[in-house]
Amino acid sequence: MATEEVKFQPKDYKSDQYVRWCPGCGDHAVLNCLHKAMAEVGVAPHNMAVISGIGCSSRFPYYMNTYGFHTIHGRAAAIASGAKNANRVKTARPDLSVWLITGDGDCLAIGGNHFIHAVRRNVDLNIVLFNNKIYGLTKGQYSPTSDRGFVSKSSPYGTVEDPFIPAELALGARGNFFARVIDVDLKNTTEVLAASARHKGASVTEVLVNCVIFNDGIHKKIVDKEFRADRTIFLRHGEKMLFGKDNEKGIVLEGLKLKAVTIGQDGYTLDDVLVHDAHEKDNTLHMMLAMMSGDMPVALGVIRDVDAPTYDEAVHQQIEEVQAKNPIRNLQDYLMSGEIWEVK
Repeated sequence: MATEEVKFQPKDYKSDQYVRWCPGCGDHAVLNCLHKAMAEVGVAPHNMAVISGIGCSSRFPYYMNTYGFHTIHGRAAAIASGAKNANRVKTARPDLSVWLITGDGDCLAIGGNHFIHAVRRNVDLNIVLFNNKIYGLTKGQYSPTSDRGFVSKSSPYGTVEDPFIPAELALGARGNFFARVIDVDLKNTTEVLAASARHKGASVTEVLVNCVIFNDGIHKKIVDKEFRADRTIFLRHGEKMLFGKDNEKGIVLEGLKLKAVTIGQDGYTLDDVLVHDAHEKDNTLHMMLAMMSGDMPVALGVIRDVDAPTYDEAVHQQIEEVQAKNPIRNLQDYLMSGEIWEVK
């Protein structure tokens, strides 16, 4: 008997809870985008779990009509890994889509070790890293992504530390999926979150969000509509790396460095502009793109998306192979394998 395909709407993923973020906070936009992305991908709400740590963004599970777990500071990656692997090994819920919602402080400070190892092991998690370069929930201390010299409540004379760059950390941990979006670009954020959901393995999406209370305008230099087209480039696999209001600019490779050029000037033509290959296994160019700053546009979109064996599948396969060769298939078999006697 044929079954009718169920089509989900964004409202199917919305809980009945009042959203308690500050008016104007970038988190609102990302929440709406995730609702839309899940409806587009078609993940049923009961096949989705949202795990978070501590921070403003970590209130996410309350606003999703899915399974959810608001965990403790920095430990969301470990708990999300456990949720995914327990389901995979037991074969009870191999289709569970597990989302890790975290912030620059929660993920990269106390949770940094869990983060890099979840990425290194390629656990099938969708990691959404909100980066507002501040500790917003605890009222304005500098975070691991705050720029050197940043003045905050915990650095009144400016920080004397260099920040983590999430892309560098994720790719350095041998990550196979990295994307970056901005909170005010709802269309492209929805597209990228959908791509994250479809990727098998650890996906990391950095969202540049604005904290209107403690770090207002931190991403202003790239997000304002007035100059966004000239200061950002949205990358799509298989397409030329073009940017600018009229796509009159492009990214070329000169020697071992990337360079932004204007097509038609200084001898540069469209043929010189690089084509984005998100599926290239060698991450050298992906790293260069993700690290662009200064006179170069900030790279947005899916920068890297490479297929690789996932931890979940590898463990499941290993268990099946061992069980096939060993008469002891489970704990009960093991307990009954030695000398046993019956007590009456």
